[in-house]
Amino acid sequence: MLACSLAALPALAFAQVSVSVDTTKPGPVINKNVYGQFAEHLGTGIYEGMWVGPDSRIPNTRGWRNDVVGALKELKVPLVRWPGGCFADEYHWRDGIGARNKRPVKVNTHWGGVAEDNAVGTHEFFDLVELLGTEAYVNGNLGSGTPQEMAEWLEYMTSDTKSSLAELRRKNGRKEPYKVAYFGIGNEAWGCGGNMKPEYYAHLYNHYATFLKTPPGARPKIVASGGNDNDTKWTDVLSREAARGTDGISYHYYTLPTGVWDKKGAATGFPESEWFSTIQQTLRIDQQIKQNIAVLDKNDPQKKIGFYVDEWGTWYDVEPGTNPGFLFQRNTIRDAVVAALNFNIFHEYAERVRMTNIAQMVNVLQAMIITDKDKMLLTPTYHAYKMYIPFQDATKLPVAVDNDVAYSSNGKAVPGISATAARGKDGKVYVALVNTHPTRASDVALNVAGLNVGSVSGQVLTAEKMDAHNTFEQPQAVKPAPFSAKAADGKLTIKVPAKAVMVLAVEA
Repeated sequence: MLACSLAALPALAFAQVSVSVDTTKPGPVINKNVYGQFAEHLGTGIYEGMWVGPDSRIPNTRGWRNDVVGALKELKVPLVRWPGGCFADEYHWRDGIGARNKRPVKVNTHWGGVAEDNAVGTHEFFDLVELLGTEAYVNGNLGSGTPQEMAEWLEYMTSDTKSSLAELRRKNGRKEPYKVAYFGIGNEAWGCGGNMKPEYYAHLYNHYATFLKTPPGARPKIVASGGNDNDTKWTDVLSREAARGTDGISYHYYTLPTGVWDKKGAATGFPESEWFSTIQQTLRIDQQIKQNIAVLDKNDPQKKIGFYVDEWGTWYDVEPGTNPGFLFQRNTIRDAVVAALNFNIFHEYAERVRMTNIAQMVNVLQAMIITDKDKMLLTPTYHAYKMYIPFQDATKLPVAVDNDVAYSSNGKAVPGISATAARGKDGKVYVALVNTHPTRASDVALNVAGLNVGSVSGQVLTAEKMDAHNTFEQPQAVKPAPFSAKAADGKLTIKVPAKAVMVLAVEA
């Protein structure tokens, strides 16, 4: 049962909702890389947050913090994108190899104008990949680089020959080639990656991609830099003009409470109107994915090209008193609800959405983890990711939500309950439920076709306040609690608290 008392939570009368799952009509597999993450050279996202160097007093392995690595391993992170983001298009890979004390110091012009000493480069990144047991998504520099530079980096990482670049990698300490699972040709070419038009980028993409060569069996999936928000033109142009050898087209969408970049809204201390607008804004991604997939279905009916949401998450005004270029924000129960809503949407389009990367892993935007010197805490978003682990590589099952009581505000409405279901690799049926309402709980009647449901068990993540979050003084203020419910008279009703995320295993 719930470890916390539902009576202690602000909840009005329970609304009646029906959620039906059909196990007899399995759908596509939910690619585990939908739960990928992003680590950019930005603020303390890598330096201090994850990388402290091998000589640090903070316990580490090859320079990477043991506490952070351990926590991320528990999430079973399937994929990490690096080195950017905007930073990728000013990153020159040769600056990050060889003896660290001899690497050039540059200026991170995108993020805070701070010194970038290149202590974390190719070898260090792959140390992290191997420590996490994850896959690598490397983003190449198209904006300020050359086709030769990009091609040589890929050769440096993947070649098993006696070429000079492969020998240089060996000289720098890595005998065997690295495995690059995904390789991106530029980032946000419409903006910080070069302010290009899609037709111009498509020509450049084809040019650069021509020279990306690897040994047989070592070629990564190649990713084209696509559009953002409501723009489908990038998907259209790229799927027509840059489709040869393209495995995926990227797409970026950030959730802003106000929808206005200059005044996004606060991460904490916000009114209910901004809770509602945040939910409303994040749900817009559903229609945007649908529109882009319609374009892909027209241009790529064989479904060879994936739609990769390789940057997404909440973006608020930075925490007062912090460097505006470091993008540090608090992470509350609202962020966990946003994350779960996005998971449910990604599952719905699993046939095309084969990879996503939340921004970001540590200390930046919608982070999993926050650190301060030797201290570390887990955010509500971290807990949402951990609860959804059973959906990695699970088989999607159809879900219908009926009799839902919408959450409305100022004449606008969003669904009150969001649901998704899948059959996990362990054979169990899993159901996730999200209550978007901040004060109203719901009764959910669960029906599973093809299965005589006897009970459910799993976890629930909720809190009393809309901006409840973990601090170093109270690092476990927001955390999952166990939950279970049994069928009565052949019916199973689940009481879903307000502003809650639930992931449950169904048992006969």
